[in-house]
Amino acid sequence: MSGNTTHRFRNTALLSVSRVEAPVVIGSADLDARLSGVYERVGLRGGLLERLVGIRERRWWAEDATFVEGAATAAAKAISESGVDAAAIGLMVNTSIGRMHLEPSTAVAVHDAVGLSSSCQNFDVTNACLGFFNGIEIAGAMIDAGMTDYALVVNGEDARPVQEATIERLAQPGITAKDVMAEFAAFTLGSGAAAVVIGRSDQHPGGHRIVAGVSRAGTEHHQLCTGDNVVMNTDLKGLLDAGLQLSGDLWAEAATDFGWISGIDRYVLHQVSQVHTDAICARLGLEPDLVPRSFPEYGNIGPVSVPFTLAGQIASLAPGDRVLLMGIGSGLNASVIEIAW
Repeated sequence: MSGNTTHRFRNTALLSVSRVEAPVVIGSADLDARLSGVYERVGLRGGLLERLVGIRERRWWAEDATFVEGAATAAAKAISESGVDAAAIGLMVNTSIGRMHLEPSTAVAVHDAVGLSSSCQNFDVTNACLGFFNGIEIAGAMIDAGMTDYALVVNGEDARPVQEATIERLAQPGITAKDVMAEFAAFTLGSGAAAVVIGRSDQHPGGHRIVAGVSRAGTEHHQLCTGDNVVMNTDLKGLLDAGLQLSGDLWAEAATDFGWISGIDRYVLHQVSQVHTDAICARLGLEPDLVPRSFPEYGNIGPVSVPFTLAGQIASLAPGDRVLLMGIGSGLNASVIEIAW
């Protein structure tokens, strides 16, 4: 029995992909300066975010803006670029990790801000950093099933609250170097938004066909990274090791079947760090020059990072290129989506 879950799409195409950059640039040097007293007290050196992780800066939304507004802006941009009438969109999936409330869904706020029709079904799908993958898969399956003609998948994330709260918490008495490292991953996060519009391949021959989705679960590792709006605790080495093993197992089972061993033109990875990217490339035998990197300037934007990075590659992709969207999400889950550009 296969250890992967595989779905091949019949008639689904990506019509547009857009991104919105949060406007406030926060350098790693800025965070180091705010943490300098903490580092000195616990005996750690600053500079790890840039020197080891490879993240020079990340973005925050302005104080008077929310990630919902960012998501709505990305959604409106994607709709405009797709050429699809907003009234024809029958499904909107919001995949943000961040939430303004437990109830109602974040999707309703985005739906209202975009001005989608009352006939547009909308809901949240969250799965750590793989939510956007799942949103694409759900939308594609519903299009293939004839449940809707067009779907919008959208995401906005905001790193400011957890990073501000983490700085304040680490400044408290009694904090140790171990405590700092357990929460270190919070400082790799960034803010941003992205959206895609999906439709039928036979109605949009110029679209980018969504070929298949493959995923694999390793949920025995669900305690390696946990977080909410104010705290994020991560076993950095344990998460990396388990993620590499899970991705390697997925790849070993699927790569030959799908012909991924050769002929892939772009690998769009979930953006975590330089260490993570180098390790994935080495483990799976990916050509590093075909792996674009957005994390040095934008950090890890959670589920936004893959569509955000893909949007930055549009000008360099040609019709017929094979593109793999690849990610690992806390939990753990690993996913790959193949697109025929």
